[in-house]
Amino acid sequence: MSSWRDRVLSVRLGQPGHGGFCVARHEGRVMFVRHGLPGELVRARVTEDRGGSFCRADAVEIVEPSPDRVPAGCPVSGPGGAGCCDFSYATASAQRRLKAAVVAEQLSRITGIERAVDVEPITGSGDDTGGWRTRIRLAVDAAGRAGVHRYRSTGVLTDLRCPQPVPGALDGIDSSRWTPGAELVIAIDDTGARHIVEIAPPETGRRGGRSGPGGRADRRAGGSRGPRSGSDRAAAAGTEPGTPGAQRRRTAARRAAARTDRDEWVVEGSGRAVQYVSGRRWEVSAAGFWQAHRGAAQCYSDIVAEWADPGTGATAWDLYSGAGVFAARLAEQVGSTGAVLALESASAAVADGKAALADLPWLELRTGRVEAWTAGHRGARPRAVVLDPPRAGAGKSVVHAVTAAEPDRIVHIGCDPASFARDLRLYLEAGYALSALRAFDAFPATHHVECLALLER
Repeated sequence: MSSWRDRVLSVRLGQPGHGGFCVARHEGRVMFVRHGLPGELVRARVTEDRGGSFCRADAVEIVEPSPDRVPAGCPVSGPGGAGCCDFSYATASAQRRLKAAVVAEQLSRITGIERAVDVEPITGSGDDTGGWRTRIRLAVDAAGRAGVHRYRSTGVLTDLRCPQPVPGALDGIDSSRWTPGAELVIAIDDTGARHIVEIAPPETGRRGGRSGPGGRADRRAGGSRGPRSGSDRAAAAGTEPGTPGAQRRRTAARRAAARTDRDEWVVEGSGRAVQYVSGRRWEVSAAGFWQAHRGAAQCYSDIVAEWADPGTGATAWDLYSGAGVFAARLAEQVGSTGAVLALESASAAVADGKAALADLPWLELRTGRVEAWTAGHRGARPRAVVLDPPRAGAGKSVVHAVTAAEPDRIVHIGCDPASFARDLRLYLEAGYALSALRAFDAFPATHHVECLALLER
């Protein structure tokens, strides 16, 4: 079969698929088409074709537009551009319907659950078009210019006009020069302070080259950055059909790179971001994990507290706990006669959590790999368990260990509908039932969605 790459084909778009595209068919083959909406007739240019049962394409001309189409709100994410705003050309309500359809399809196909899904906005901060993202991670090209990666590419696009960041977050970034091959983390904390941290290129581990604003920094940003943990969902691409083995290998390579010690240099601010949830103050590394959407931490914390509800004197677990935002709510619920164990692999996040939660001595924050700890744990039965695993999900070993502990309630959080559904299937097979499900548009204009499930025996 000859490659279709660069061919422009007329196709009618079908239902949305997991990963920010719509499914189309041409001459018996499946096409995953970005930048289009269900029902539209488009001319699509094939961007990838490896000769299998499917290929990838971009809609480059909209012949018959959907009534849900609006002028694109992001100027850098169209065909050939960045992968940041998959759905910026659709109304906010249409975006949420697309995400709901994907979540419902994954639940149906993987778990057998047929359930209507409503994707809710996170209200109270930002809006549906932009101004909601408080954490931004940028790449630096060979010329020292900061930008974002092109879709499915290591190429850097140095156009920073994406509307996602909160106002002022990217001021001056494009007029400065940075270390070639480095990464920039920009965080706007709850006091309004901006922190910029430059992370050395992975191949050298050391910072060199030209400096950012204010000259060469001489402070380290809270130690070398450890592996991403918790629910760092901000801009990673979702899993798509194709070659699962290759996808897993690429994911493993990225994780290995993330765990390599790399110098971090504070260029602006203190490098210590102040965050508030339910009136409690955290001070965390600006380069570490915090929810990207400015309203997400409070939103999820309130739902966890409502659903977990372990009761006075109970034992509860918070796995993949980060700095202990959920653990804090659990500790308040169980009181001083209860016990909460929070487990997190990133030692810096654990240290930040211990400092913020020192007034709760019955809450133990521990550094460790969740997979290893759950496999060998023996102790009091938890009444409630909260899990907020990475994008790949908790997986069989962790879910089996959690269900073997026989908690009354499990609150499971996931940012990838496929891995979320796979974990839910494991709970169902262990005898738990899905009691409640909520989904949030935590990343407006993108295909990403955050799901929370309550499972009970």
